[in-house]
Amino acid sequence: MKALVIRSAVVAATGGLIFGFDTAVISGAEEQIQEQFHLSDAAIGFTVTTALIGTIVGAIVSGRLADRFGRKKVLYAIGVLYVVSAVGCALAPTSSVEVLQAFRFLGGLGIGASSVCAPIYTAEIAPPKFRGRLVGLVQFNIVLGILVAYASNAIIRTVLGDDPNAWRWMLGVMVVPAVLFLVLLPTVPETPRWLAGHGDLAGARATSERLCSTPAEADAQMAEIQETLAAEQGEKTKFYTRGHRKVILLAVAIAFFNQMSGINAILYYAPRVMQDAGASTNAAYLMSVAVGVMNLVATMAALTVIDRLGRRRLMLVGSVGYLVSLGFMAAVMFYYESDGRSFDSTSSILVLLGLMVFIASHAFGQGAVIWVFLSEIFPNSIRGRGQALGSLTHWVWAAITSFAFPPIIGAFGGGVAFSIFFGFMVLQLLWVIKVMPETKGIPLEEMAERLGLEAEANAPAPATKGK
Repeated sequence: MKALVIRSAVVAATGGLIFGFDTAVISGAEEQIQEQFHLSDAAIGFTVTTALIGTIVGAIVSGRLADRFGRKKVLYAIGVLYVVSAVGCALAPTSSVEVLQAFRFLGGLGIGASSVCAPIYTAEIAPPKFRGRLVGLVQFNIVLGILVAYASNAIIRTVLGDDPNAWRWMLGVMVVPAVLFLVLLPTVPETPRWLAGHGDLAGARATSERLCSTPAEADAQMAEIQETLAAEQGEKTKFYTRGHRKVILLAVAIAFFNQMSGINAILYYAPRVMQDAGASTNAAYLMSVAVGVMNLVATMAALTVIDRLGRRRLMLVGSVGYLVSLGFMAAVMFYYESDGRSFDSTSSILVLLGLMVFIASHAFGQGAVIWVFLSEIFPNSIRGRGQALGSLTHWVWAAITSFAFPPIIGAFGGGVAFSIFFGFMVLQLLWVIKVMPETKGIPLEEMAERLGLEAEANAPAPATKGK
């Protein structure tokens, strides 16, 4: 595998690092923001959710933009959005929370677009046998960004203490990786698949030769790309067709189950969850760092085996881990919430253990698989829109679960909240066993045939019964 392939994957994955950082950093800032702007619980919930609204919009529009203007140009736009969002949030005046919400929204646009474009870009420059690990770098950098955000929040809180402007530093630090991302982007190429699809066969061949290890490998890649493009020519503008029904349902299902595990809700409110379970404020921040470390370690473990064990096996292991951890945390919360028992240091340690297993299960299963799977299953001509659909589904349910999590805990307790997630993970396990296909090691140009899309598209329509 050439150094250019690795460098391109790492640069694209840097967008994932900022994605992860922006996702988790608000967990350390939201309480101070609520105090500084004198916000109600509903208002702080909406302020946190504005970024998620941005991710939904970003996921909707970025797929078509990536297909029309190129993967690399959209990555540039993502970097600019991250820089503007970080600076704007850090400098937002306390006289107007709407300004902060607007810049949070812009950051969300970048996150939503990154979740679509970075995996597509990496999948299209990666050799098939290394695609899982290289696309998995996006997820690795997402969880690295989450860990960096938790650690950054803890350091800033330790250094600045109760300084009312600590939240500005927490949100503003994101400008550093965002600028680095923009500086590195000129060193990587556009993907040969996008170039060929837009008529630049000479550019596509030149890029393919730079990415492939041998001329023969480049020739084979170009032949596959051109054959696929010719076969898909008549379907270029069609997405919701009978032939695409299977992959559309697969994308929606994996993205829906990803968020119904409760992962984003827990990440956004990790310090509050730990404080509600009996931990002190400083201890809650340090516990969040421990959760971030476990997330990173489990992701690294998943990336070493995803191309050997396959996507389904990782999902199976993760699904079982979800059930064990969510069931354990629900039991702990029900025990302490019943008969008026008080949460204490013991309860906080038990919940922390449950969270560690939960995060490890997510990182090894859904976290490592979702963006790889979404980048693989769609035909070349609709890959951008397909990735956008999966990302859109992911972020819509992220917004719903994150907005609903605090009210559910407040009204019914943590036991009920974790039990709801447990129930959905039972359904996920059944879906993985009965429905989810394996995609490891299959060239993107052969994926449609392997998944049976061509056979489904060519199948006769079901006969209608006469009266």
